Amino acid sequence: MAADTFSFLRATFYRWAQLAPQALPDVAEGVRVLAVGDLHVETYGTWRDVEGRLVWGVSDFDEACRVPFTLDLVRLATSAGLAAAEGQLNIDLKQACAAIMHGYAGSLRVGGRPLVLAENDRWLRKLASGRLRDPVAFWARMHALPSARGSLEPNLKAQLARRLPPEAAGVRFVRRRSGLGSLGRERLVAIADWQGSAIAHEAKAIAPSAWEWAHKDHASGRIYYADLAASAVRCPDPLAEVREGWLYRRLSPDSSRIELASLPTQRDEGRLLRAMGWEAGNIHLGTRGAGKAILADLERRKPAWLREAATKMGRLVRDDWQEWRAARKPS
Repeated sequence: MAADTFSFLRATFYRWAQLAPQALPDVAEGVRVLAVGDLHVETYGTWRDVEGRLVWGVSDFDEACRVPFTLDLVRLATSAGLAAAEGQLNIDLKQACAAIMHGYAGSLRVGGRPLVLAENDRWLRKLASGRLRDPVAFWARMHALPSARGSLEPNLKAQLARRLPPEAAGVRFVRRRSGLGSLGRERLVAIADWQGSAIAHEAKAIAPSAWEWAHKDHASGRIYYADLAASAVRCPDPLAEVREGWLYRRLSPDSSRIELASLPTQRDEGRLLRAMGWEAGNIHLGTRGAGKAILADLERRKPAWLREAATKMGRLVRDDWQEWRAARKPS
C-alpha cells in the first residue's frame, strides 16, 4: 500500500468509511442498499456456477454493508481514476464515470443479468483468461506456499478436510496471503491430489464490515457476506459458504480475483468499466424495491455528480496516502 494511491485505497476501506460521508454529504443521502462497500476495479473475478459455467462479477463481499448506493459507485469510479493516474488503466475519469453509469443504469432498467461467460460476453471471457490464470502457473504458486505452523482455530483443519472429496490424497495445509484490505485476516488452505490433479479449498476469517466500526451508532454486528451473495442477481458459486465467522471456498485458476496486471494489454477499458457498473447494478438489485428508487434518485442528480464526487475523493485519498507515508519515514 506504500507503493501508490490505488493500493492505499484498496487497503484502507476503514478510512473511506470515515471520510466519504463527511466529504460527500449530498452523495451520502442516496437510497440505502445492501452494498459491496469496498468496491473497486480489482474486486472482480470469476467462479463456476452450479452448472459449471464460468461467471464474472464481484468476488469479494468481505465489507458488505447497508449504505447509500452512491458510495459503491463513487468508490468504483475513484479506483478507476487512481488506477488510470498510475498507468494501470488507459481511460480518463470523465469517460470512466460515463461507462460505469451506462452499465449501472442499464442493469437496473432491465432487472439485471448475471455475466455468464459462455455463449454471451465472449469478449469478457477472453479478457478474464489472463496469463496469471494459467493452470500450470497457478498450481506452481499454490504448491510453493509455506506449510501452516503455529496455533490454528480449533477444528479448522477438520472443517476444511470435510470439504474435500473422500478420495483426496496427500492433503497439505498451507498459509496464503492475498489482497490488501484483508491482509491481517487468517487464511488456511487445504491442497490435495484428487483423480490425478491438484485441488484446493480455503478458509478465510471474516468479520463485520469496517463501515460498522466507523459508524458505531448504527452498527448491527452482522456479517452481510452471505446475505449479499444470496440476494444479488447472480449465478453464485455453490462451493462458497459462510459459517461461524469463516468463509469457505474453492480455489482454482478460474475461481479467483482478477488483477489489472493480469489483463491483456489490448483491451477496451470503457467496455470493461461498463461491465463493472452493470455488475454493481446486479448487486444493488438484491435490495427489494431498490431498482426503481435508485433510477428516480439518479434522475434528480446532475449529470456530472459521479465525476465530481470521484475527483474529490481521489484528492482526499491521495492526501491521506501522502500523510501516511510521511508519518512512516524515520525522523
